[in-house]
Amino acid sequence: MFGWISHRMRDPVSWSNVSQLAKTVMAAVVAWVLAVDVFHLSQAFMAPWAALLTVQATVFGTVRGGTQQAVASVLGVLVAFGAWRLMGLNFASLGVAVLAGLIIGSVRGLRAETTTAATAVVVLTTGYLSNGDMLVARLEDTGIGIAVGLLVNLIVWPPLRDRGAARQIDVIDDRVGELLADMAEQLCHGSADVDGWIARTDGLGHDVSRAWRVLEEARESGRLNPRRATPGRMNAAEGFAPILNHLDQAIAETRSMARTIRLARVAPEQWDRRFREPWLDLLRRCGTSVAAADIGKLNAARAELAALADCLEFDELGDLWMVYGALLVNLRNVMDALDAVVEAQPVQVPSPSWPPRPPRLPGA
Repeated sequence: MFGWISHRMRDPVSWSNVSQLAKTVMAAVVAWVLAVDVFHLSQAFMAPWAALLTVQATVFGTVRGGTQQAVASVLGVLVAFGAWRLMGLNFASLGVAVLAGLIIGSVRGLRAETTTAATAVVVLTTGYLSNGDMLVARLEDTGIGIAVGLLVNLIVWPPLRDRGAARQIDVIDDRVGELLADMAEQLCHGSADVDGWIARTDGLGHDVSRAWRVLEEARESGRLNPRRATPGRMNAAEGFAPILNHLDQAIAETRSMARTIRLARVAPEQWDRRFREPWLDLLRRCGTSVAAADIGKLNAARAELAALADCLEFDELGDLWMVYGALLVNLRNVMDALDAVVEAQPVQVPSPSWPPRPPRLPGA
């Protein structure tokens, strides 16, 4: 239990999520207080609502979301006003307002159909259209909520999501190494769970896709972000893309390796010992060196794999020489792909130094 708590406390993704929750709550409360106690707006429920919808995971996303919410709210008011003028307040005008709000809100570039429709429903059903002051108040408290959401995300520790992307990559390469080591261990004991290996590669593929999404979010988090560390950290984060490509290739080669073993006509424990024993040893060493981020051991294993391929006489290995050749190529490709991944470990971004370093004097 304490280990799990300690891990979560050190996890940058967890810290980002916690800070995002805290800022969202802060924005909603501040928007409500401003609307009620400063601007003295009655029934200012749309201020915290707009703040909740505006605060996003990045500054750029918040600006974009705030703009969308503002446009959607105004369009919702206009939709409600048009439906009320044409049909009054009844079930028909409500249906038309909801339909029009959903259609208008689905326009590309806006993508706020629920906000547009919900605003139209609130304005239409609460009778604000017959009270000009109340209608203006609803637009005012919506604007307050949007403004507060923008300011909170801009001023209160603007998020940079690059550490979350680095953490995702670190987790994936460890799991790839563990899978390779587990495959070697099971093959040594004659209990190959090929379907389980393939399922694990599928899960790793989903992890890589998730890491790409986090990386895209990290890139977006650098846009419009006023923090001084932003340029350096974003430059470092650009190096994550090649690592993810290498991980994707290694996972695909591992899946191919598992399928080759499943399709072979002879069980692994019946393979020729001249191939089986050294190849399994190299597979295990590849997995353990990747999990331990030991580039020296990985390079040594890769050199021994090349030596193994050179010394094998495939014409003496019978009909399984094609299986052996395929497995040699798979393992070589895995090592080549993971070489850059292991060399980049630990995947990280620059940390701010404190206290700040004094400027270097000329000639120092």
